[in-house]
Amino acid sequence: MPREFITVERLYDEHSSQLDLRLVGSAIGLKRVIREPTVNRPGLALAGHTKYFARHRLQVMGHAEVTYLKTLPRDERRKRYELLFSHPLPCVVFCRSLPPERDCVRAAEARNIPIFTSSLITMKFINHATLALEQLFAPRGSEMGSMVDIHGVGVLIRGDSGIGKSESILALIERGYSLVSDDMTRVILVDGREVVGTSSDLTRNHMEIRGIGIVNVAAMFGAKSMRSEKRIDLVVTLKAWDEVKDIDRLGMEEEFESILGTRIPRVTIPVRPGRDLARLIEVAALQVKLRRAGHNPAKELNDRLMAQMARTVRGL
Repeated sequence: MPREFITVERLYDEHSSQLDLRLVGSAIGLKRVIREPTVNRPGLALAGHTKYFARHRLQVMGHAEVTYLKTLPRDERRKRYELLFSHPLPCVVFCRSLPPERDCVRAAEARNIPIFTSSLITMKFINHATLALEQLFAPRGSEMGSMVDIHGVGVLIRGDSGIGKSESILALIERGYSLVSDDMTRVILVDGREVVGTSSDLTRNHMEIRGIGIVNVAAMFGAKSMRSEKRIDLVVTLKAWDEVKDIDRLGMEEEFESILGTRIPRVTIPVRPGRDLARLIEVAALQVKLRRAGHNPAKELNDRLMAQMARTVRGL
C-alpha cells in the first residue's frame, strides 16, 4: 500500500507534547516532508563534511554541537549555518532548551526550514522521536468489524448487518471484557510484525445498537469497559448457518487472514437462533491463548487416537 507523506506539521501536531516541541520564530516550512523514520545529529556536517549527510532526516542539535559552534568565530559560524541549511532538511530541533543563535534562525528562515526547541536531554529526545516517527511511518489502514479485548486476546469480530454482532459484543462487555472499536477498526503495523487495532477519536467509547441507537460504553459500563488499542490476535467471522459449508469440526487445520501483510488466525462461527455467540467468541479467544501456550486440543486428541489405534493393531 502507498506510504503517506509525513510532514513536520503532522509530527508537531501529534507528538509535540510527548517531545516537548516549541516552535522558534515564524511558522514556516511546516509542510516540509520527513522522508526517513529516524533522526540525525549533524556534527560532521557542521564540521564541513557533508558527503554522507543524512539530509532527509529530522536533525537534532545537542550540547556537543552547540558547544562546538561556540568555539568558532561568528563569521565562520554563519558559514556553517548556511552550509547546513543549504540542504533540504525537514527541520532542526535544539535539545536541552538550548536557544538557537539569531544567525542560525535567519539562515533557517531564508530556506523555509522550521526550528524547534525541546527541554528533553538529547538522547531521550532521540529515543522518543524515533518511536514517534516509526509509528507515523508504519503501514496503516481500516478493517470492517468491531474489536474486543477478551482475556488479553484482541478479537476482531466481523459479520453481515443484522447477524448479531452488536448483541454479542454487548454481552462480552457485560461479562467484563473491553471494547476497542465498533464497526470500523483502524489498524497499524507495529515493528513490522504486530497489527494493532484502535478506533477513531470521533467514535471512541461509543457503539451503535440497532433499535436503541448510539450508547456511551464507558459511561454505561465504566472505564474498564474500554481500551484505546490492542494487538489483533484473532479474526472471528459470524455467518448464517446455511452459508457455512464444509466447516472443520475438529479444528485440525488453522485458518489465517492477512491484515497489512501479517497472518492472523481466523475462525468462522455459524449463527442460528439459540446459539450463545458471546460464549462461543470467548471460547475461540481462549483457544488462541491455549495454542500460544503450546496446547492444541485437536492435535492432542488426534495423537491419542493414533496411539490407541497403533496399540490396537499391535495387539492383533
